[in-house]
Amino acid sequence: MTRLHDDPATFSEDALAGFLDAHAGRVVGVPGGVVRARTTREGKVAVVVGGGSGHYPAFCGVVGPGYADGAVVGNVFTSPSATEAAAVSRAAHGGGGVLLTTGNYAGDVLNFGLAVEHLRAEGLDARYVAVTDDVASAGGDEVAKRRGIAGDVTVFKCACAAAEEGLDLDGVEEAARRANDRTRSLGVAFTGCTLPGADAPLFTVPEGVMSVGLGIHGEPGVSDEDMPTAAELAARLVDGVLAEAPEDLGEGPRRVAAVLNGLGTVKYEELFVLWRTVARLLREAGLEVVEPEVGELVTSLDMGGVSLTLMWLDEDLERWWRAPADSPAYRKGSTDDLEQGPERSAEEAAAASAPPPEEASRGSEESRALVPDVVRGAEAVVAEMAGAEDELGRIDAVAGDGDHGRGMVRGSRAALDAAREAQEQGRGTGGAVRAAGAAWADRAGGTSGVLWGAALTAVGARLGDEARPGAADVVDAVDAGMDVLLRLGGASVGDKTMLDAIEPFRTALRQRVEAGDDLATAWDAAAASAEEAATATADLRPRVGRARPLAERSLGTPDAGATSFGMVARTLAGVLRG
Repeated sequence: MTRLHDDPATFSEDALAGFLDAHAGRVVGVPGGVVRARTTREGKVAVVVGGGSGHYPAFCGVVGPGYADGAVVGNVFTSPSATEAAAVSRAAHGGGGVLLTTGNYAGDVLNFGLAVEHLRAEGLDARYVAVTDDVASAGGDEVAKRRGIAGDVTVFKCACAAAEEGLDLDGVEEAARRANDRTRSLGVAFTGCTLPGADAPLFTVPEGVMSVGLGIHGEPGVSDEDMPTAAELAARLVDGVLAEAPEDLGEGPRRVAAVLNGLGTVKYEELFVLWRTVARLLREAGLEVVEPEVGELVTSLDMGGVSLTLMWLDEDLERWWRAPADSPAYRKGSTDDLEQGPERSAEEAAAASAPPPEEASRGSEESRALVPDVVRGAEAVVAEMAGAEDELGRIDAVAGDGDHGRGMVRGSRAALDAAREAQEQGRGTGGAVRAAGAAWADRAGGTSGVLWGAALTAVGARLGDEARPGAADVVDAVDAGMDVLLRLGGASVGDKTMLDAIEPFRTALRQRVEAGDDLATAWDAAAASAEEAATATADLRPRVGRARPLAERSLGTPDAGATSFGMVARTLAGVLRG
């Protein structure tokens, strides 16, 4: 259990503050994460890694010469926002472009992909690579759906060393993709992990059993097997990874980088006992192990578990794997010969992370007249989400990471603050909704955060700031938000996501408005359709996202995102009736 905390809601921020103080002089904090205390040397590609908290040393622990230029830090097990990823990238940028890289999780892919779009719009060349090393989460014919677990270590290390060597952005991106293509991992858990402030773990493992194929965000494994001895577990891990060895490796000796990773509460002595047999089995399989890493490198709070990662090397990958690095949590060789930029203060780094200024426009008088209603709606949603936080987290933990309730609370509160500020600024209806969407995405993080943020931004853009929107305008705005969700989320109706509640909502809303109902009556009927559809998702198997590898466990439980959307729709119906 995660015992030491003050306010569980600020656990990530508090931990980051302590990390920055402990390593002052090596790293500095910026909005959204950390960067090196010395600027990226001019012309060098900056590599920015990241993801949710709870995985230390990943991700902020590997910022330093020879390794990452910056790390984006999200809430526990929650993707950072696109705003945060873009801010860290600006602060890390040295003129050679930025490569952003994370594990392959829906929230990270969405947020870091959007950050790339934002950076390119500002004239900063940026790329994104997702790590897909977990062989248990999808078959060999669906490699793009595999999660990123401890393979982050090998892929990040090679990309960073290639950048340090002076490769341009195309070359660094290719290095990351080549390392990813040659990296495979398999993990097991003996116990689940507990979120700060929670009184129970996200999942439990029965006595005498291990859970095979875990995720690093508290997701349980895809199957249970009898608890083995260390030697038997070594054979299970080695056989599982070697069975997925990449093809077309060419002629010559087989050389691999290896990472035996502890997930939080497995003692180093236990890892060494396990490595003793893993190393022998790898050599018996004809593999030469190059500079293995045995220890905690990508953790999952207090989870009891281990994972084995192998990266099949070529000449370049071996050189990059062996290259020196000096970060708070990962050191190898000497970085004395690595050229670095001048030192900078936290204030200078924070200033570099800021986006270009954007002027907030005032709305027309009739458009501003509806902004108090937007604020009242946001206040009602905040109250509803606060009361539903635990239940939404419980639903989400059945086949996910249990953070949905907390994310909805953080997002809705940020949206309320932004709507109130927009009202004070004299912005119109569309401007207030757009501001709420941007704040929701920025503070909530994760998949639902970026989707809610993008949808509200699209709704606000359609409503505009010039005229008082009517019922038909609201229907068109809901359609605009739905279109954005379809584009960004990559999901379809029936995949067991929030879309399964939104599609019947928007269909019913349009039908009732076109039939002549006033907006409050039409919205009330549409909200009922959304809640009914959300309940029906209990009969669906998830086909996308973190819950997909645990589809069978999800049966009988409704989707958390669909459920929360139904709650929000019902809450706003009450506001409209009032």
